Amino acid sequence: MDKRLLKELSELSGISGDEGLVRDFIISEIKDTNADIRTDNMGNLIVFKKGRKTPERKLLISAHMDEVGFIVTFITEDGFIKFDEVGGIDRRVVLGKSVKIRNNVRGVITARPMHLLSGEQRDSIPKLDEMYIDIGASSREEAEQYVSLGDSVTFESEFLWKDNIITGKAIDDRAGCAVMIDMIKSELEYDTYFSFVVQEEVGLRGAKCAAYSVSPDFSIVVESTTAADIPNIPNDKKVCLVGEGAVISFMDRRTIYDRQLFEEALKCGGDEIKVQVKKAVAGGNDAGSIQTAGNGVRVLAVSLPCRYLHSSYSLISAEDLRAVEEIVKRMSVKILGNMI
Repeated sequence: MDKRLLKELSELSGISGDEGLVRDFIISEIKDTNADIRTDNMGNLIVFKKGRKTPERKLLISAHMDEVGFIVTFITEDGFIKFDEVGGIDRRVVLGKSVKIRNNVRGVITARPMHLLSGEQRDSIPKLDEMYIDIGASSREEAEQYVSLGDSVTFESEFLWKDNIITGKAIDDRAGCAVMIDMIKSELEYDTYFSFVVQEEVGLRGAKCAAYSVSPDFSIVVESTTAADIPNIPNDKKVCLVGEGAVISFMDRRTIYDRQLFEEALKCGGDEIKVQVKKAVAGGNDAGSIQTAGNGVRVLAVSLPCRYLHSSYSLISAEDLRAVEEIVKRMSVKILGNMI
């Protein structure tokens, strides 16, 4: 995969409900591929790419454009920014982080200074309503020149790709978007639909509309999933392992996956392309919405193992990313070639 592509996708700002910059970038990347590109009323980007053959079945490959972040809710008299979360964010990773507010205003998230805390307060994590963003303004009037209520706020993080290790923000799910962009730019064996969807992080909203519009028989959701392969975690709680390949789910909190697709995806692995099973019934993704759209859809999730999900820096393996893309391609051919 092109490092530039994933770097630019990662560094774009696009919380749920404000994915326009990401969508515009994706369009700029695929506009010369002869694909049919449209945007629906939700903001989903739906793409149809002709292949060498027209299949009997209809396949939708999907990834979400949005990332977790924050939204401006109030500006204090002395120019500090109050905010709330958009998507699920662990409060432990928030304090002290650099952020970017819409229109490229920079700030830092902070709270009551440590030397003013009691012993009990030092041992607790501040609530979001006890934190604020400091943009260097000295009054509400000054802050309002740069920031408005409802403005999006994202983590500001440097993207790094060194050897096999990649770190950056919004890997969930810009990595999935990058996989789909690569496929759209390639010569496909079969006609295929793709959806770059909105608002996954706040309740899987965009995917249901996209699936209803396309009305597929099958769908592959390209996602990132939590890898808890860090110290002091029991083996049965690690969920999946960075470096052990694409992650195939049998069930999560939103979906019981198609058993045949699950088993066939595992067969797609080999010596060069690793696959692993997600060892937990936890979380959820857009498959939960797609599966129940229209007359029902047979769904598969192919996920990228990712440490520190929903934080300012996620960590993945380049080899795992390659495995995810290869498994998605192989499963696409199996599904559309009537081999399943």
